[in-house]
Amino acid sequence: MAEITKPVLIAPDAFKHACTAMEAGLALQQGIHRARPALACQLFPLADGGEGTAEILAYHLHAEPRKALVHDALMRPLEVTWYFVEPEKLALIDMAAASGIQLLSKAERNPMHTSTYGTGEVIKSAIEAGAEKILLGIGGSATNDAGMGMAAALGWKFQDAAGKIIPPKGAHLELVRKVIPPKNTPAMEVEVLCDVDNPLCGPDGAAFTYGAQKGASEADVVFLDQGLQHFAGLLEEQFGHTLMDLPGAGAAGGLGAGAVAFLNGKLVSGAQKIMELTGFYKALDDCSLVITGEGRFDGQTKRGKLVYEVAKAASARSVPAVAFCGQVDASPGDWQQMGLQQVRQITPEGMPLEKALRITKALLEQAAFEYFSEKS
Repeated sequence: MAEITKPVLIAPDAFKHACTAMEAGLALQQGIHRARPALACQLFPLADGGEGTAEILAYHLHAEPRKALVHDALMRPLEVTWYFVEPEKLALIDMAAASGIQLLSKAERNPMHTSTYGTGEVIKSAIEAGAEKILLGIGGSATNDAGMGMAAALGWKFQDAAGKIIPPKGAHLELVRKVIPPKNTPAMEVEVLCDVDNPLCGPDGAAFTYGAQKGASEADVVFLDQGLQHFAGLLEEQFGHTLMDLPGAGAAGGLGAGAVAFLNGKLVSGAQKIMELTGFYKALDDCSLVITGEGRFDGQTKRGKLVYEVAKAASARSVPAVAFCGQVDASPGDWQQMGLQQVRQITPEGMPLEKALRITKALLEQAAFEYFSEKS
């Protein structure tokens, strides 16, 4: 390793089901200092629109926590936290706080029956508190309802062929024949922080890419994809929204598309927006090396995940970048193409996933210690 004259920038994402971005960063820092006690580090936890995004933004932007009583993806009562930058009337919201997959047991996960209704309730709470702008992180969802539930909580109604109001969930998408907007829609600016750029439908769409991990059977996946196609067609016919091939529309089970249709939202790269808002690019200019990481490094990483965006930004500034990840399913050619100097899998071969998730912080610390010991 060349002589390090500037700090090491530690900028990981959260490790899903294991630790937050802050916890991951602290573990990496401890490992670095075990190997190189005098090495200066700057802790800079990040997110890409997935679970934990609002908390990371709140940390950097000094936002105040607010509480809301809402419903989870199965319509059970739940108290959630969102954040408010009051001087700017800016609300920071994670859809995963109310509609996230982490709130459901494996047996409860089924995107045919889950709903984003609770996310709509959080948005409503923010509007009532005076928010005029919303940054909505939409990763980590348990849903595939194209934002139908979110819209219902905000006063939209969905009718079937008989004119009956349909409960909002994935299984009901293809039953909708008419969408009725609320009489009044508040004027607000909504930016949707997408952690992936998947389109709404098709082989790379919401259902086919993420349905199985949310509990859908093969038949459910096909049914949900057909429902998304039908729903998108109806929204285009009634309101003129072209959603089918919009990058990011398939994020969070189609909530990306729903946010455009029902909130007039703008879909943006979550990682890029967060890096911009937090001053990450300035921090990158003032470091010798950037360390990043995520739970799994695979083909989805280059679809806008944080590690990819950090590597791209570092490469553009000729700053070396290294990633520490729970699992690595990619070749050296894949990560070198992204601009990463190295990607290290922190989980030893043969270790059960359940154990790795329990000791992720220890694994991160040890991996950083070994890397910096080798390079000293």
